[in-house]
Amino acid sequence: MGKSRLRFLAAVALPLALIAGACGSKTGTNKETTGATTGGATGGDTIKVGILHSLSGTMAISEVSVRDAELLAIEEINAKGGVMGKKLQPVVEDGASDWPTFAEKAKKLIVNDKVATVFGGWTSASRKAMLPVFEQYKALLWYPVQYEGLEQSPYIFYTGATTNQQIIPGLEYLKAQGKTKVFLVGSDYVFPRTANKEIKAYATANGMEIVGEEYTPLGHTEYSTVINKLKAAKPQAVFNTLNGDSNVAFFKQLKDASITAADMPVLSVSVAEEEVRGIGAANIAGHLTAWNYYQTTQNPQNTAFVQAYKAKYGQNRVTDDPIEAGYIGVYLWKAAVEKAGTTEVEAVKKAAGGITFDAPEGKVTIDGETQHLYKTARIGVVGTDGLIKEVSNSGSPVKPDPFLKTYPWAKNL
Repeated sequence: MGKSRLRFLAAVALPLALIAGACGSKTGTNKETTGATTGGATGGDTIKVGILHSLSGTMAISEVSVRDAELLAIEEINAKGGVMGKKLQPVVEDGASDWPTFAEKAKKLIVNDKVATVFGGWTSASRKAMLPVFEQYKALLWYPVQYEGLEQSPYIFYTGATTNQQIIPGLEYLKAQGKTKVFLVGSDYVFPRTANKEIKAYATANGMEIVGEEYTPLGHTEYSTVINKLKAAKPQAVFNTLNGDSNVAFFKQLKDASITAADMPVLSVSVAEEEVRGIGAANIAGHLTAWNYYQTTQNPQNTAFVQAYKAKYGQNRVTDDPIEAGYIGVYLWKAAVEKAGTTEVEAVKKAAGGITFDAPEGKVTIDGETQHLYKTARIGVVGTDGLIKEVSNSGSPVKPDPFLKTYPWAKNL
């Protein structure tokens, strides 16, 4: 058995092995510890912070831009005097779309580089690979992407949406539009499989019918079989949890099969403006997304953010939800550190609860109990210009409910 095959099996086995420990309990805390960190080396005039994203592999299409946003936030903060008078020094690592690599690099950043905190991850598999590392070393991870919920770690702050701030609003929108026959398409790993369990529970309780469910490996590019099953099932809508560049192949082949958004709208929860650039606006125009932020979100903070991002990286670049969530994660950590008066992890955690920030998406607040954010849910439609226009929102920030405690239909999850 070749080394690459062994690595693939490890990548599959590790996230699955962690589900019981991380998703089945509130903390998933690793009992083995090697001593608490103090929050990184802060001697001299700098504070080291880690940035850990896939800069290569199938997830690079999504994660490179999140890294860019975090670096922009660091540059802006340094230009205004830094954190407690010290400049931030980013240490950037590549998770390479490989979950064991994320765990290895997280340990390097914490143990060798002695960073004060880490901003990173995208897929739930990468997060679950890193979770026991951060819990073992009592270090902080700021995770910037929507996910399937059913998790709460004392050493992770979740700046993307949890289930009741994205997936459930997406389902409620479809239901309100009369789209009650739904087909599920997703990548074969933790997030899509767990999300679809939640979707099926919601459907059972809300008069919706799941008429098909298909999974493909990350990086998969041949969707003719899935599309044939879609044609046979005749759903009124597709709920899409594909991740990475598989979305490019899926939407192009969907268009080639003459399936339009008018015929069969696809609602995606991992396709934002950055992915639309890779897919091509002509291949996805008219389809739906569920997020908390779009480049077109109207407020002064977003106007400034979009201008700054484009000024640094190019006028052809776009902002999107995970990009914005990565960006605000750096600012939220800064606020918690300055409130605590130290980068020491336990003090930062204690200080973080209740912190508010006027973000590009609107006002966000850190929920101290769950370490998730209050966020406004938004449904959007992809335009021919590649931007996403909001068609519905929750009206105000939604309290995070990662374990869906307020939904009776979710009690067995």
